[in-house]
Amino acid sequence: MNNRFAAVLAARTLKVIGIILILSFLIDFLILSLDFSPTDKQLQLRWATAMVERGVVPLVGFGMLFTGYWVDSFDDSNQSPIDFRIPALVISSILGLFFLIIAPVHATNIIHQRTQVVGQITKDAELAENQLKTQLNQVQAQLGNDQFKAALEKQKTQVRTQYTELLQDEQRYKQALNNPNIPPATKDLLKKFKANPQELDKFIAQQSDPQQLATQRLTQIRARREELIKQAEDNWKPGLRIVMGSLLLSVAYIIIGWSGLRGMGALQGSKRKVPAR
Repeated sequence: MNNRFAAVLAARTLKVIGIILILSFLIDFLILSLDFSPTDKQLQLRWATAMVERGVVPLVGFGMLFTGYWVDSFDDSNQSPIDFRIPALVISSILGLFFLIIAPVHATNIIHQRTQVVGQITKDAELAENQLKTQLNQVQAQLGNDQFKAALEKQKTQVRTQYTELLQDEQRYKQALNNPNIPPATKDLLKKFKANPQELDKFIAQQSDPQQLATQRLTQIRARREELIKQAEDNWKPGLRIVMGSLLLSVAYIIIGWSGLRGMGALQGSKRKVPAR
């Protein structure tokens, strides 16, 4: 008697938990779909990701639900007044088609997003390069102006004087090296100038040469562009995981739903033959 009660309780518990898990996914689906937009690709990506990440919940629910009915099969007197198996199998089949549709749509959105991001990165880099070329042309045009040349030479002299005074004053030099607000790159330059004063003249000449400055800036722009493109290329991997997960969920739900519906049909057919014996 106790064993029979335990079996009834276990079967009922499994069914209830299974139904709750399935319903919780359907509720999540309704809530998340309130903000769904067929024109917003970014929103579609987040929605599909949320659906696939929750996709295993009803799968567990189906397993517990049908395990509960399997436990009931050992006792013909313990039959539920309502049979949830057919609705569950129909829902499983629908979920299989649902996740089968999500996979290619999500893949298309990932490709679209990557193309859009890479295109924007390339566009911004080209704009920065064009602005740099314009500025370079303007500076080169001004180099023919005697007044501009005089101002540039004056600025070079001031920079050379400032660095020279700093390097010659050991106390200020050490304070600069110990100052946390000074970037490490600047400290490395100070050490280089201290070791070889000729490096200071080279540095000032480079910094006052618009062509070299433009080349350095152009190298930075292109390096940054390549870095951002690489990041955009790497961002497709989480999306690929969602696509593969959606396909796997689709296969699982279709197998459960379609094979279960065929099995229930065969079971009903066999029951019709029982009275004829």
